[in-house]
Amino acid sequence: MERTAAALRAASPLERQTFLSSLTDEESALLLYEWTFWARENQLTPDGDWTHWLLLAGRGFGKTRTGAEWVRDRAEQGDCNKRIALVAPTASDARDVMIEGESGILSVCPPWNKPIYIPSKRKLTWPNGATAHVYSAERPERLRGPQHSDAWCDELCAWQYQEKTWDNLMFGLRLGRKPRTCITTTPKPTKVLLEIVKSGHTHITKGTTYDNLENLASTFRDEIISKYEGTRLGRQELLAEILEDVLGALWQRSEIEKNRRSKVPELSRIVVSIDPPVTSGDNADECGIIVAGIDAEKRGYVLADLSSQGKTPLEWCADAVKAYHEWESDRIVAEVNQGGEMIETLLRQVDDKVSYKSVRATRGKVIRAEPIAALYEQNKISHVGTHQDLEDQMCQFTLDFDKKTMGYSPDRVDSLVWAFTELMLEQLIEPRLRVL
Repeated sequence: MERTAAALRAASPLERQTFLSSLTDEESALLLYEWTFWARENQLTPDGDWTHWLLLAGRGFGKTRTGAEWVRDRAEQGDCNKRIALVAPTASDARDVMIEGESGILSVCPPWNKPIYIPSKRKLTWPNGATAHVYSAERPERLRGPQHSDAWCDELCAWQYQEKTWDNLMFGLRLGRKPRTCITTTPKPTKVLLEIVKSGHTHITKGTTYDNLENLASTFRDEIISKYEGTRLGRQELLAEILEDVLGALWQRSEIEKNRRSKVPELSRIVVSIDPPVTSGDNADECGIIVAGIDAEKRGYVLADLSSQGKTPLEWCADAVKAYHEWESDRIVAEVNQGGEMIETLLRQVDDKVSYKSVRATRGKVIRAEPIAALYEQNKISHVGTHQDLEDQMCQFTLDFDKKTMGYSPDRVDSLVWAFTELMLEQLIEPRLRVL
């Protein structure tokens, strides 16, 4: 079938039409579900003796279709003992993208060999008895115990608990003669991804957004590609480049990783910091919301990154107030250069009893960030868990930062800076009493 596909690609439009018109209804149906006929070469399972197939590709490349077809192939080659893990960033991602999506498993499987999907059991079952089981990287402990013969890991770099999820998956990948994984992701220089890249058991396939351009909407080509082409973010999201530490960046991943913690210690103060966007809507910058704390030894901790894009001012104020109560915070701190008194008004509308402090930027972003970056260099701040988007921004933030060149506004970093300026640089205030 691969030779037939290659021959048809080389044929003239008339020759292709003649061939397709000669097929019976049954042959047409078979051809429709023959992945080797439709796939590009870098979407086909590679030959060789490998354990991990790492597909690093840009947005719109066709990663989901490739992963779903790989699962289908593994299930059809298996039997009742074939047990495949489907691991996504969230449970809804697994359902909406990997299984029920336009390019998901249910779409690529032919009617005569379609699995039965039971959402309540998080399970798909093929006619031959092969099964696939759904897991979320939000709950890595669910992978502790179950055994698998194969695993499709989608958007690994977006997993919340990357290391725990990957480790638990690997401990259970022990069924069959040759357990394998297919990892489909847009790359980010995370610890787990870099370890997989360096492994001698990994086959790496690379692809870009441009590989599948003819199948993407013209609006995507005109708006998204033109906006990010040539930027650092575009190199990552379109060209699928692994961009490691940036020369001249104020933060380095090695520093963050060295001081990372897995549990929240006893804290003396906690603040919720807001860096508001200038406008609202889908095209607006993010609203940076960071929860941070400090212990009795004056060590700082990043507890949560609740930043979002596209929400109204009232919605992100509600997010901040919710975090204020959930974390039993002492204060909400917000930059008011853009929002002025509006921010306090909206916060009071959500809850008129919150402790609030407004701050105003009188210096540039880099100057404000440098003292906080120095605290990281002195090993005085730890991240509790992984905050991937925040850490990406931090490690791309340079002394000559230019929003137009970088392709994003560092709102998460700004919020982080305001939080630790309040906690570690400003004179401490009496904390709010907590009832334990």
